[in-house]
Amino acid sequence: TCSPQESGMNAVGVRMVTRSRSRGPGAGQQGSREKPAPLRREEAAPEGRKSYSSVKRQRKAQRLNVAYEASEGEKGEGVEHLQSPAWEPQDWRQQLENIRTMRSGKDAPVDQLGAEHCYDLSAPPKVRRYQVLLSLMLSSQTKDQVTAGAMQRLRARGLTVDSILQMDDSTLGTLIYPVGFWRNKVKYIKQTSAILQQRYDGDIPASLAELVALPGVGPKMAHLAMAVAWGTVSGIAVDTHVHRIVNRLRWTRKATKSPEETRRALEEWLPRELWSEINGLLVGFGQQTCLPLHPRCQACLNRALCPAAHGL
Repeated sequence: TCSPQESGMNAVGVRMVTRSRSRGPGAGQQGSREKPAPLRREEAAPEGRKSYSSVKRQRKAQRLNVAYEASEGEKGEGVEHLQSPAWEPQDWRQQLENIRTMRSGKDAPVDQLGAEHCYDLSAPPKVRRYQVLLSLMLSSQTKDQVTAGAMQRLRARGLTVDSILQMDDSTLGTLIYPVGFWRNKVKYIKQTSAILQQRYDGDIPASLAELVALPGVGPKMAHLAMAVAWGTVSGIAVDTHVHRIVNRLRWTRKATKSPEETRRALEEWLPRELWSEINGLLVGFGQQTCLPLHPRCQACLNRALCPAAHGL
């Protein structure tokens, strides 16, 4: 939607919106320290007497207060600034509802093997949170099935901060292979585990900034760790699936080149109450229908609404 068109008050560079007196700022407050809004010249009366029009206005049962929106660059006391509607992509609500319908079976790999399914439910809370973070570190550039297998092997050896630090690099590498970049991940897991033991008493940090400061932990992992381990929605977790689908649906003002750029663009307009849902929804959709190569557009409910469908 477009912002309201300017009224004819170009001479003073403001727009006028009327609202009930009882809703006006400071209405009905006696003795307020705030300075009253300056009167306009036609409302001002000579000192010591009241004008007839002023008395007449006071007798009206309903009196309107006037709020002005300053023109661009104008600032002043008592001016109420009205915000223009935010940008949002065309048809996104219908597209999202169609994806929900296609994902209603909850039968994608992420639904059974995602980070929220890889930790030991019987372990103490601190250990469970550590296992969530470790599964996310392993999941980068790796299919969910491979990540789940590596986590199962690690848990069979007793997956805690102490057990990882006591394990030699060769054994750890054997247990997590064939996850993507497994050699680098051995190094990152060891470094991160040492930091958690030294600074956090074996637990994981409860803030996004501290999580992304850990070796081998990126923004997507950190947002998911906050959601799964701490129950806090800190932002939208964007991986390659989400990045690809958001660009195909044109859910950003312009094409984005990285998952992190996509996250920032998506958070600008997507309602916050949907942030916790969107990752799992789009990841599963990307695993089953909106594939990286040869997407199954003919089976997609959004085939008539997807801007990219005709060019794929």
